Amino acid sequence: MKLYSKRHLIISCAISGAAAACLAVGVSLGISGRRAPATVDEGSTIIARTDEELITTDDTQLETNTPALAVASPASGYTQDEAQNIAVYEKCNEAVVNITTQVMSTNWFWEPVLTSGGSGSGSIIDKRGYVITNVHVIDNATKITISLHDGTSYDGTVVGKDVESDIAVLKFTPPKDKELKTIAFGDSENLKVGQKVIAIGNPFALERTMTTGIISGLGRPIQESENVIIRNMIQTDAAINPGNSGGPLLDSQGRMIGVNTIIYSSSGSSSGVGFAVPVSTARRVVNELIQYGKVNRGVMMVSLVQNSSSLARYAGYGISTGMIVSRIRSGSQAEAAGLKGGTTAVRYGTFNVKTIYLGGDIITAIGDIQVNTLADYYAALEDKVPGDKVNVTVYRNKKYETLTVQLESEEDTSGSSSI
Repeated sequence: MKLYSKRHLIISCAISGAAAACLAVGVSLGISGRRAPATVDEGSTIIARTDEELITTDDTQLETNTPALAVASPASGYTQDEAQNIAVYEKCNEAVVNITTQVMSTNWFWEPVLTSGGSGSGSIIDKRGYVITNVHVIDNATKITISLHDGTSYDGTVVGKDVESDIAVLKFTPPKDKELKTIAFGDSENLKVGQKVIAIGNPFALERTMTTGIISGLGRPIQESENVIIRNMIQTDAAINPGNSGGPLLDSQGRMIGVNTIIYSSSGSSSGVGFAVPVSTARRVVNELIQYGKVNRGVMMVSLVQNSSSLARYAGYGISTGMIVSRIRSGSQAEAAGLKGGTTAVRYGTFNVKTIYLGGDIITAIGDIQVNTLADYYAALEDKVPGDKVNVTVYRNKKYETLTVQLESEEDTSGSSSI
């Protein structure tokens, strides 16, 4: 055992005290050198989180009249993803409505009666009671009922519908003292495959059901019916079932980026392949439907007939696809551009026999879209307006030519494919 004198003990205590003081100063410097947690102002949006700090943005007004999304912190017991889902649902679910329809039919005595039609979803997009949904949700409806989150129901009227995009706008009249929640349009031009999306709707009449997923594909051309192809559809794996049609597809900030429309399924239930009309299309269509009651698209003043192998053999065409130009309206822009109609009249059809004219041009493409059917033709002109000029590829005299045609208003004709 080593012994220490009184002098040694005094020196030892002095050294120990100095060391302790240095250590305390070092710890204090270390603590002050770390960045303190940032203070989140009310209304700020948390866009990232690390162990040491919160990163916020002061640009909380994401879109005009779009409130910032208040995301709960992980301290609440939820993961960041869960907190985001909850915030989107709380922000948007009250603006999603349930749409039910009744259609006119006849009973055993051939008397007209109202029977249950179908149901779907919609989004309130204006505090005056405007609702966006799908055309097929309200197809053939005699009576439309719009049900809100609080259980109240209102009669809906059709403001306008556009078959080519499957977008319809409805209107109901809320009480003057009722403040409606709305969903704002987002941006579908800069979407990325893999981006998170959220769907809210009424599948199987289960109101305001929320599902999540990702964008699985972009720019999908989907044929919805015999004469309707919707281009640039958003593909998602978010669960979409019957009743979701017309409901919103949302981004992680609760902005509408699409209108849920179609599912691919052999069973009628979600198979993880759903499609939504992009909001870029919906926004354009909605504005015109509210303003005019219809979409004023640019058309060519021509009468078209679907080409086929039998017609090609009879007329001596070298191809059996494309749309045959039967007639062209005299004095139209199509005529001025050099399109040629048929000259040989023939009776065509089995049950609905009509006269068509063969020997003219066959339209095979408009712009970069191949035209094989009437649905292709409508799809190629879906986003065009009167006055637009389009490059039309035609098959004429065994070779292809390209003509530039200025489109006209369909108000000047009864239909873009008839004269």
